[in-house]
Amino acid sequence: MARQPIFDVEDVVIGYELLFRGRMDEVEASQRNTYATSQVIVTTFTEFGLPEVVRDRLCFINMTREFLVGDLALPFGPEQVVLEVLESITIDDKVLAGVTALAEAGYRIALDDFVWGLGHDKLFGIASYVKLDMLDGDLSQLEHTVEVCRRYPQIQLVAERLETDEQLALADRYRCELRQGYALSRPHILTTSTLSATKLHRLELLALMYAAEADMDRVCELICTDPALAMRVLRASNSAAAGLPHRLSSVPQAVVLLGIARIRQWAALMIATEVTGASEDQLAQALVRGRFCHRLAAAFAVVPETAFLFGLLSGVADLLGIPRSDLAEQMSLADEVAAALHGDVESPLNRLLHAVQAYENGDIAALADAPIPLNDLGPTYLHLLRWSNQLLSAVQD
Repeated sequence: MARQPIFDVEDVVIGYELLFRGRMDEVEASQRNTYATSQVIVTTFTEFGLPEVVRDRLCFINMTREFLVGDLALPFGPEQVVLEVLESITIDDKVLAGVTALAEAGYRIALDDFVWGLGHDKLFGIASYVKLDMLDGDLSQLEHTVEVCRRYPQIQLVAERLETDEQLALADRYRCELRQGYALSRPHILTTSTLSATKLHRLELLALMYAAEADMDRVCELICTDPALAMRVLRASNSAAAGLPHRLSSVPQAVVLLGIARIRQWAALMIATEVTGASEDQLAQALVRGRFCHRLAAAFAVVPETAFLFGLLSGVADLLGIPRSDLAEQMSLADEVAAALHGDVESPLNRLLHAVQAYENGDIAALADAPIPLNDLGPTYLHLLRWSNQLLSAVQD
């Protein structure tokens, strides 16, 4: 997504217009505006977080008819949001009623690219902003538009698409309270690494399977909601089912037949390969870190399965380039794992991970006080590298 600042006359940023930046190759033409608005909302509020995007300022978001009339609900409050009514929306009775209800609920309303003759002046009584296109708009109507808007004291004029000194002068001439355009600032692209719902399910599955007592009903439920993983489980169980008198008839049956240990391997592998999209060497490092934590867990009084999970999650976070605490926020994890991901320095898990990372970085001096036999680390690490390479090769089967 992108954001473009909106300035006041003192060149202070009062808010940002949030803009969709992505591909819509497979989206039907009639649904593209709704798709773009939905993606901007989801990205802003659930992936970045509103404070990260606009801090304490306003955000202006283009609205399609579906959102304005209530066919699609707005999943956020009105505190920092300005809803832009696009010039392409027909202002019929249903839209008028919907926008009025939104204004009464506290949402600020902006009329985007205002043009006379489209009926958007019906909203002047409830609008907080009227945006005037200074690049491609009908400037012959500009003086009349400004004069009518000034009859509504709550309306602020936004001179948008300002690209030249002449257009800036025009905004000054008509005393537009707010300004937006390339002459002031171009849109800035914002990016972040995120986990899809399916990938979060796999992380949750792995966390569940490395709990002290795995809830097999929940394990089967999560596998059944992930078609790709369900297919892996079914295919992997084929060899185990060979020679049995009955064919497999369900995913839960395959789970029981395959066993929790083998499913752990598949879940770990699929998380590493599909969550990160990293190179084979990077994936191997993440997998080895998890297994290395597993091997050294006893020396730090940590449950081996919990150590593996924590090591793997730390590797996934590093590959994604996101804080480990983000994974803790996105998943339902045991308290000790969540606390360690949040950076609890006294956590045995983090002391274990510190030792593992010291070895990864070749910092043998940092291991002087670690409760582990240093002579065994080299052979163990090489063995785990061979294991990770075999596991990565298996995903092609």
